[in-house]
Amino acid sequence: MSIELAMPKLGLTMKTGKVSKWFVAEGAMVKQGDDLFEVETDKITNKVESPADGVLFQILVQPKQEVAVGAVLGVIAEPGENPARVEGGAASSPEGAVDAASPAAAQKSTPAAAQPPRSGGRAFSSPAARRLACELDVDIACVVGSGPEGRILERDVRARFDAVGKIKITPLAAVVAARAGLDIATLTGTGEGGKIVREDVERALHPEKFAAQEAKAPAGAVPRADGPGTVPMEGMRKIIADNMQASLQNSAQLTLVSEADVTACVGIIADLRARHKKDKDFRLSMNDVLILAVSRALKKHPRMNATLDGDTITRHAEVHMGVAVALPEGLVVPVLHNADGMGLLRIASEARLLAGRARKGGLTPDDMSGGTFTITNMAHSVVDFFTPILKPGETGILGLGRVTEKAVVRNGAIVVRSMMGLSLTFDHRVEDGAPAAEFLKTLTEFLAEPALLLF
Repeated sequence: MSIELAMPKLGLTMKTGKVSKWFVAEGAMVKQGDDLFEVETDKITNKVESPADGVLFQILVQPKQEVAVGAVLGVIAEPGENPARVEGGAASSPEGAVDAASPAAAQKSTPAAAQPPRSGGRAFSSPAARRLACELDVDIACVVGSGPEGRILERDVRARFDAVGKIKITPLAAVVAARAGLDIATLTGTGEGGKIVREDVERALHPEKFAAQEAKAPAGAVPRADGPGTVPMEGMRKIIADNMQASLQNSAQLTLVSEADVTACVGIIADLRARHKKDKDFRLSMNDVLILAVSRALKKHPRMNATLDGDTITRHAEVHMGVAVALPEGLVVPVLHNADGMGLLRIASEARLLAGRARKGGLTPDDMSGGTFTITNMAHSVVDFFTPILKPGETGILGLGRVTEKAVVRNGAIVVRSMMGLSLTFDHRVEDGAPAAEFLKTLTEFLAEPALLLF
């Protein structure tokens, strides 16, 4: 029986989507879980997998064509089947089409660590184990239970995470390795920062094939994807390019810079880490402290917590903080909604979960929507100050530079303090320089004396 593939609804606000590319040609055999096509929205790109084995019988929507959610994109048929061809672009009937990104269509697996799933039916697990697996982004189907009758306990999830959970691997590579029963701990990653990519998994599964290819390669050939040559401007890179160009063309951007004394913040982070050093799940960074401090400063300066739509300025009551996450393909900005209502530890937990989903390609348009202000962090580089570009529609974005120890004058004496560079870009159409400087002043006061955040 044939299956119609519909444009998936990747978030509550998504109404249309664009097929940026097909990974399979019409008439080719596909297996359940194979990458079929890539969907591009105005915020993110998502790969969509095949919901079943069969033949990609028909492609109705070509690359770069934008269609409504629910529109039929293609048809998968059983081998030898010759169904009636479907008219392209029409919205599918509820029973006729399958949202290829939905759980019902395919049990999409993106394990944090690849291991062949257990056979023999459902694996039982305790509620605490499932909660911890969610927090650590561990696929519980890959965890071996040590409890009665193989029940998965917290300790089993933690053991799995400690064993291979910190290995950097792309979601697609993890899925391929899991299906093949390949232990990713035995692989060497060739991606950025040593990340394991699909080619590394395929190389381990079919070494003779890659050996033959490399033997035929001309001397001096560069196999790296980021080496010399030409690449198309598409997918995430195209979305970033369009958004950044639109931001600069359609707003009046000005950047103010200042230095903040974060000595007290560094001390608080070190103290909390020491107090929780036995808790492997406890993580706290300067970025978390900055999210808290910026959220509190925006509450005191609501004109900075604003968005512009046409000729309407909306000053928001809640702070929905965009937190930039760097990926090999580019930069994404998931949104931490209602950050002003969170405490420091909850901010740390929620921000980590968002970043984890971003790195595994699991963000939805809803995760990327509704931001009122953005933070972008280059503290792990050698950069002190830079000029961040506004997310279209928002009034402000704060760039965080590295923390360095400097000799400064305090009360007539030279002392060593931990200093951080702050770069505030704002839309001069919405806000003026003096109020923007007052916002920066409040923020630097919060960072110098974190106790002020309690009031």
